[in-house]
Amino acid sequence: MSLARTDSRAWGRFALFAECLLTGVWIALAALPLVTYPAALAAGARHLRRHLAHQQGGWREFTADFRAAVRGGRLVGLAGWAAVVVVWTDLRAVRAGLPGGPLVGAVGVLALIGAAAALLRAAALWRPGVSWRPLMARAGRHTVRDPAGSFLLIGGLAVVVCSAWFSTPLAVPALGAVTAAAVAVEERHRHR
Repeated sequence: MSLARTDSRAWGRFALFAECLLTGVWIALAALPLVTYPAALAAGARHLRRHLAHQQGGWREFTADFRAAVRGGRLVGLAGWAAVVVVWTDLRAVRAGLPGGPLVGAVGVLALIGAAAALLRAAALWRPGVSWRPLMARAGRHTVRDPAGSFLLIGGLAVVVCSAWFSTPLAVPALGAVTAAAVAVEERHRHR
């Protein structure tokens, strides 16, 4: 293998890594209203797919995708926050010592983790004009049928959470890496 070919391959990988970090910043900015995080993830996934396909795309395309995804994505965002509140309430019941609390708390936490993996998969599958409801159902099936990919995404989310716990600014670019992982997991699932 020639040195020039090795250098161009390494440069392409570095460019993808840099694009993931930039996309993480864009996702974080678009998710600031708190209920727009599904649309932000979907726009980020579309941007990374365009980058991988060597298509032109930048901030304008990202914002256009974000606007298209936010229409139904707000309801998904609200449902996600409602799920977090329910699990938080379950965990409070566990701490209060209510009978059956530990089981209900464990089930709630596992369901929330599964829902987060399904949301990342749905964002990776999103295309303009596609409704979020069937997309979430399809992503839920993929989450259950492809446990290896789901565990990869859950591990990525754990890295984002640990990064935020260690140093909050580190979590912002990590969002782009997790979104890239979701795109890769769905692509892998499609080819199986």
